[in-house]
Amino acid sequence: MRKALVIGIDDYPTAPLAGCVNDAIQFASLIETNGDGSPNFSVRCLTTAEGTVTTALMHDAVNELFSGEADTALFFFAGHGLINQQTNAGFIVSQDGKKGAWGLSLTDILTLANKAHPKIKSTIIILDSCHSGFAGEVSGLGDQGQISVIGNGVTILTACHREGVAQEKSGHGIFTDLLMDGLKGSAADICGRITPASVYSHVDQTLGAWDQRPIYKANVQNFVVLRQIPPKISLDILRKLPEYFPDPTTVFALDPSYEPERGEEVEKLKHIPIVDDNVRKYKDLQACNRHGLVAPVDQPHMWHAAVFSTGCKLTALGAHYRKLAEMKRI
Repeated sequence: MRKALVIGIDDYPTAPLAGCVNDAIQFASLIETNGDGSPNFSVRCLTTAEGTVTTALMHDAVNELFSGEADTALFFFAGHGLINQQTNAGFIVSQDGKKGAWGLSLTDILTLANKAHPKIKSTIIILDSCHSGFAGEVSGLGDQGQISVIGNGVTILTACHREGVAQEKSGHGIFTDLLMDGLKGSAADICGRITPASVYSHVDQTLGAWDQRPIYKANVQNFVVLRQIPPKISLDILRKLPEYFPDPTTVFALDPSYEPERGEEVEKLKHIPIVDDNVRKYKDLQACNRHGLVAPVDQPHMWHAAVFSTGCKLTALGAHYRKLAEMKRI
């Protein structure tokens, strides 16, 4: 019950583009499955590599996307976008778009998304086009129409602000290239979940102050997972955090019985036996340390904490996941 419409247009009669079809095809392929190969979105992909993407075709496809019932509907567009300054209306431009009939109105797309709730629980609109930050505004109201009308369950992620330009580089849109990098895993949390908010954070942090600025808008009670990859730490290990740390401030005491690789300290520690159960727990804690959930106490590394009998403790991030495990949300 997750469906996606992906559109990419390069072959405009005037001002053709070079990366939108590539972006659409690769984005569609990526979100079709999760990182383990399991099904994710059921995708319909329309690009100018396979035929003419007209206003009528886009209109029918978008209406179909927002009809019926679904857990999540995703709309992705890569191509030209513009704002009609006379009417203060934003558009994504179809291949046959022309003055007076540019393509699909951003207001119309958002209206369909808003009306689809609650039959469609969550909607994600991703636009890699110039002036795409206009999405979510009401034309004719306020200062340049900048009044948000984002309905329940709707998230909008755009390549640039309303006056911005979406740029291409090396056969890809700069925004979509970073978006896909995030979806491959760079924007995943410890459990392997990738959300629109985490993708936006990834794109926003990567682009500098002088680059195009992405926009994120949402009216949601729960973040939807765009894609799932294998967790960075086994979920079984995460569920053990309350066992290892009964309290968020607990120090887990370590000693040489936890560390089988004693290095230059081997002779000094040969009288202390290695305990298999301790080694198992230590490997779990080392995994947590590698991903910032656990830190050694008064030592630079976990090895030192074990060999010199200090211990380890939860970081703020670790305390967060410990709480989730305690609440049985992992």
